Amino acid sequence: MNITDKTVALVSGGASGLGAATATALSEAGAQVVLLDRDARAGKDTATQLNAMFIETDVSDPTSVAAAIAQVQETYGALHIAVNCAGIAPAAKTVSKGAPHDPTVFVNVINVNLIGTFNLMRLAAAEMTGNQALEDGERGVIINTASVAAFDGQIGQAAYSASKAGVAGMTLPIARDLSRTGVRVNTIAPGIFETPMMMGAPDQVRLPLIDMVQFPKRLGDAPEFAALAVHMMENTYLNGETVRLDGGIRMQPK
Repeated sequence: MNITDKTVALVSGGASGLGAATATALSEAGAQVVLLDRDARAGKDTATQLNAMFIETDVSDPTSVAAAIAQVQETYGALHIAVNCAGIAPAAKTVSKGAPHDPTVFVNVINVNLIGTFNLMRLAAAEMTGNQALEDGERGVIINTASVAAFDGQIGQAAYSASKAGVAGMTLPIARDLSRTGVRVNTIAPGIFETPMMMGAPDQVRLPLIDMVQFPKRLGDAPEFAALAVHMMENTYLNGETVRLDGGIRMQPK
């Protein structure tokens, strides 16, 4: 996919962090960018900075996502790129001080991280199938965000790891589903990045995480995530893959 001023790109979780960095890279490449987020204030601020559109959206609510997609279609008449960055990461042990894990917390994480990702994928893909095919038959690109926790989750990450493993697990079958329509699907599994949540973490939290990184010995920078996302968009032969972006980190139990 050649990103131009005719390319319409949607980024969920686009108000901050990895989503905002990806939206920035897309805007700088010339795309018409649409941000989806539950945080209306941050979303509007980021959209203003990028001269982008913002739509307040709850990805776990199919009606909310459908309304956002309809608004994009009404405004631009097409959708070429969708990037799933919306997610939450509460921590809870399976049993803590004799009390079992709150099932409502588990369900909420699955609803936002996994079902929310699928909601956007299915609706975006349906719009992309109506695009005019490019020379190689491509009509659209979808990029998801999993996590290294999908493969080596830590203590307290049962819900988060399950949700992100689900994102990784559905990447290939959905890429196969959409192959006949010319829509590619890839997933990035980032390690620990300098997101707003991590920037405020104390040294006793940050330093052990950095120590697990092989090289370079630091947390990831959001523009590095965005650079991989853009590469996935532009490299037409990259399809059905989940790529770790983590400095070689392998998470310890805690």
